[in-house]
Amino acid sequence: MGCGNCASGKDGKPKGCKSNGNCGTDGCNNLTVFNWLSNMSLPSGQKEFDIVEIRYKNGRKGFYKNTDKLSLQIGDIVATEADAGHDIGAVTLMGELVRVQMKKKRVKDNHEIKKVYRKASQKDIDVWQTARQREDAIKTKAREIAIRLNLRMKISDIEFQGDASKATFYYTAEKRVDFRQLIKEFAYEFKTRVEMKQIGLREEASRLGGIGSCGRELCCSTWLTDFRSVSTSAARYQQLSLNPQKLAGQCGKLKCCLNYELDSYLDALKDFPKKNVKLKTKKGTAICQKIDIFKGSLWYAYENKGMDWHELTTEQVKKIIKAEKEAKPVTGLENFSAKLEPESKTKNFENVVGQDSLTRFDRPGKKRKKNKKQNHA
Repeated sequence: MGCGNCASGKDGKPKGCKSNGNCGTDGCNNLTVFNWLSNMSLPSGQKEFDIVEIRYKNGRKGFYKNTDKLSLQIGDIVATEADAGHDIGAVTLMGELVRVQMKKKRVKDNHEIKKVYRKASQKDIDVWQTARQREDAIKTKAREIAIRLNLRMKISDIEFQGDASKATFYYTAEKRVDFRQLIKEFAYEFKTRVEMKQIGLREEASRLGGIGSCGRELCCSTWLTDFRSVSTSAARYQQLSLNPQKLAGQCGKLKCCLNYELDSYLDALKDFPKKNVKLKTKKGTAICQKIDIFKGSLWYAYENKGMDWHELTTEQVKKIIKAEKEAKPVTGLENFSAKLEPESKTKNFENVVGQDSLTRFDRPGKKRKKNKKQNHA
């Protein structure tokens, strides 16, 4: 198939790395699955699973039966069955791991699964490549037509079927769009069958790709296959500021990575007292102002002294709550906060300004020889 850097030649193989989409270093391996069963032989008498996984443009995948027992390898370009005509894709997974993937994606092995026709011939690949080269120009023209018809929609991507008999237009819209006139104009302008498919903002980001705020490619366009709901509570549990500009991803929704470490934070918070629990002492009632999950510390302040914070550990807070329940309240928070280690109470900072020079990596310049005239003078 080829990644964005090396592109694809007429034979369907990448022009640069020549590894037929299996270089493992760039966009060729996006959303691929490592076949950890490839070097294991099947038990005696068991037949190889006859369904293979085929990948198309932008990570779209499907499962197809190899009914004709074709000799296929990962990376082979094949022609597959479509609703009308055939499509062209690349084999990405074979063997028993396909059965596991089908179970994970809840795909049943029944008569509805389409089949692999054949290995793609040179003519099939030429038609397929010619159709793909038209996609960018058609996308620009399609957007102009949608704007002229005053349709509140955004055409984000176009994908031609392998035999160039059908073009699928992927679009996003906030409300329902009446695109009956749009389809007529598309069919007249582009001379092909037209299919409109609405996708969400997360799906749009996964198809188009991009670079996240972390400096890496978007997770949804490289390895993330399922989109779980992300709520603002995930940011609250991780003590993150609720800044929409920082919490939103390329799609405008909350970042999927907010869920990655959420379970670890929830497990750590089980040892913490609830934040809304007030500490009642003889000196007064204290309210929780801040918690630090990594240090296991909580900061409390008396209701009448909001600027005077006292740092306590989780064990100390539990002792104070237990003493209150036993009707033996403690004198005050000062006695507990004074028991902290000196390193946690006072931190010695070192002045590092001026230790490193901005020109420390520059090559030392050659000293210029003084002018002889100046020496004589």
